[in-house]
Amino acid sequence: MTGTESAAKAVESASDGEDQVPDFLDDPAYMTSASRRMMMKEVIKALPENVQHRVNALKHLQKKYLKLEAKFFEEVYALECKYQELYQPLVDRRKAVITGESELEAGEAEWKEESEDEDDEVDAEVTERFKQMALNYKNQHSKIIKDAQGIPAFWLTVFKNTQTMADMIQPHDEPVLAHLTNVNIVYKTDPMSYILEFHFSPNPYFKDAVLSKQYFMRCAVDQDEPFNFEGPEIFKCTGCAIQWNPSKNVTVKTIKKQQKHKQRGVIRTLTKTLPNDSFFNFFNPPQVQEDDKDVAEETQMLLASDFEIGHFLRARIIPKAILYYTGEVMDEDDDGEEEEEEEEEEDEEEMEEE
Repeated sequence: MTGTESAAKAVESASDGEDQVPDFLDDPAYMTSASRRMMMKEVIKALPENVQHRVNALKHLQKKYLKLEAKFFEEVYALECKYQELYQPLVDRRKAVITGESELEAGEAEWKEESEDEDDEVDAEVTERFKQMALNYKNQHSKIIKDAQGIPAFWLTVFKNTQTMADMIQPHDEPVLAHLTNVNIVYKTDPMSYILEFHFSPNPYFKDAVLSKQYFMRCAVDQDEPFNFEGPEIFKCTGCAIQWNPSKNVTVKTIKKQQKHKQRGVIRTLTKTLPNDSFFNFFNPPQVQEDDKDVAEETQMLLASDFEIGHFLRARIIPKAILYYTGEVMDEDDDGEEEEEEEEEEDEEEMEEE
């Protein structure tokens, strides 16, 4: 339903069958944004002309404000680029520890865990179950763990510990992602963009040592729609071609079908290659022209999701990888669910008291 249809329906349903226009001005916040915008446009037209002029003056001021804000965000981006260079030695050291390239230095292995809040109620049965799961994992992978250098499957574990990334990973992706040794950010200033680099150890799946994806951003106030500006936005991304080894491409699946000739009765086998769900489709995003106004809705949704994932990797996963590995950082969705559960428990307690 369009904004116009929504507004019209709201007016119609509120009129109680009479030729009356409902007064929404008391509670405009409960209207859809499209309906509210339409209503306020008409309300402003009904204001005295001198008041309308003042509204227009404020819009001019707002446009100037947004142009200054765009410069602010450009300077923030320049700071991000500067500090990424300062972070890089720490990121390189993290990679060395994860891969086992170098031994731990004095003091690196020591860490005092924070004591759990005494008020936190931990279900003993659940805790015991988790301990048993960990023991089973250790027993099943004892050979790998014993002989491992660094931290085995670090990045695979990081990705699987957050729903945003876990939803992308299929079972056939996991052996490939076990070879992922580092995920790094490279910032570019011209054009404003950043590159996500996925580094892999030598593996039987593909020849590439690094898979990359670049996200392009813009930080300018649009002349036609200036009030839509909310800071830098991703508007395009490009992936890379993966050099898969024969029969190792997890982004496709091969289907074999037997077909019998109607007259001769000869049976032949037909082989067909189809796209396959895979994490590695991430490196092959849909490509659209920047000035293309007729992008299919499905493609728009895919790109919007892709841009969110790219931002999530840059802003959350890469800077805080160890905290995702240990489970000390939760998805925002998880936080929301916990708050809802707490509210439900409080409501139940209040009902019991009544």
